[in-house]
Amino acid sequence: MYVGIDVGTSMVKAAAFDDTGRQLAVESRPVGLDLHGGRVEQDMDEVYGAVVAVLGELTARVPEPVELAGLTGQGDGVWLVDAAGRPVRSAASWMDGRAHELLDQWLADGTFETVFRRTGGAMFPGSPGPLLAWLDRHEPASLDAATAAVYCKDMVFQRLTGAARAVTDVSDASMPFLDPRTRAYDNRVVELLGLTHRRRLLAPVSDPVATAKTRGEGLPPGTRIANGPYDLPACALGAGVTAPGDGLLIVGTCLAALVATTDLDLTGEPAGLYISTDRPGHRLRAMPAMVGTAALDWVLSTTGVRHEEVDGLLAETPPGAHGVRVLPYFAPSGERAPFVDPHLRAELSGVSLESTRGDLVRATCEGIGYAARHCLAAAGLTGSLAVCGGGTRSPAWMRLLADVLGRPLRVVEGEVGARGAVLAAAERHGVALDTAAWTRPTEVVEPDPVRAAYYTKGYDEHLVRLAAARDRARG
Repeated sequence: MYVGIDVGTSMVKAAAFDDTGRQLAVESRPVGLDLHGGRVEQDMDEVYGAVVAVLGELTARVPEPVELAGLTGQGDGVWLVDAAGRPVRSAASWMDGRAHELLDQWLADGTFETVFRRTGGAMFPGSPGPLLAWLDRHEPASLDAATAAVYCKDMVFQRLTGAARAVTDVSDASMPFLDPRTRAYDNRVVELLGLTHRRRLLAPVSDPVATAKTRGEGLPPGTRIANGPYDLPACALGAGVTAPGDGLLIVGTCLAALVATTDLDLTGEPAGLYISTDRPGHRLRAMPAMVGTAALDWVLSTTGVRHEEVDGLLAETPPGAHGVRVLPYFAPSGERAPFVDPHLRAELSGVSLESTRGDLVRATCEGIGYAARHCLAAAGLTGSLAVCGGGTRSPAWMRLLADVLGRPLRVVEGEVGARGAVLAAAERHGVALDTAAWTRPTEVVEPDPVRAAYYTKGYDEHLVRLAAARDRARG
């Protein structure tokens, strides 16, 4: 069997596949997020322990020889480790908002835009540049004690393999220090962020992704494993999104829009990022919005609606949700795509005593759909669109999303990130797999023409409300 490991923000998963791409089994374990005063941190030992646990459970459940393993996980944040890959402090998550004042300063003095023009990455508070600069100012002892500032999957890879030093890959390194033309760190960017004296912390970039053999925790000793790409490009691989112009929408905790491209346009509004891939000259134009299913989860928990009730409520409530509108920008660090606004917050309007729980749920799903449409337009979608993530478990939401986006959706279910991690590992190790079979969609959801026309007008209204909300946030 082939094993894909996906170290998510709130859930660690391991999936087993046979050589045709059929998913055999999945094991998962939740991991905690420590939220306090805009800070969002994770216990690295808890995360690594969850990885070992799910791998042990998976290999016990499917007692087949492990041919190959691929590793992916959440991107951004700062994971400070010592020489053995052990934590120096808790990991600062990509959802962390403590560096927003630094980002405000860089937005005002032009540093933010200069970095984007050099790297194609629009920094946000939870990206490594702002977080490292904040730690350098407020917790220098943590940086002094660290050997490397890595990303989630890099920490796991080093500890699973016992590698002598931490490494990362071009996809994780894409934000914010990598020059996408040379595929190496841009030392001028490091200087602009005031981090030249911390340059040693940037892990070497393995291009292509690093490979090694495991040392026996979770997986049998000697199992071949590859480190990366991180979860967004891994999902693109797992969904078969590689042809220029084709796109992927990940409806997960983060709402991520990705479009495959061979172009590199560093003009226009600084937003999103270009993710380098293992194939030189091939990139993903990414617009990863801060909040996807997390926005709906908040509304469900606040209104007391269970997840299994969502499809019924969507069926009962008409398009437009009886005038209820939701701007779904719930993240404490604001928004990062298709624009950067650390101060933007969610807004709920049109609510009255006659509004129902169904209105609130539909309005939230519609708002997330409008945000997705905005991101896909900014990313340059011209071809087909695949969709994956936890949101695909709701057929009614997928129909609504097809209508809001006004295009067919190639729904790819299962552990798409883990699947992509295996495909990346197979390519790196020279193992021939039938990529078309591995990435075949579960179904194609077509939009309804009448509802799609209604939502095109609704999208225009969404952009007007968003512009007004951004003005208020700046005021």
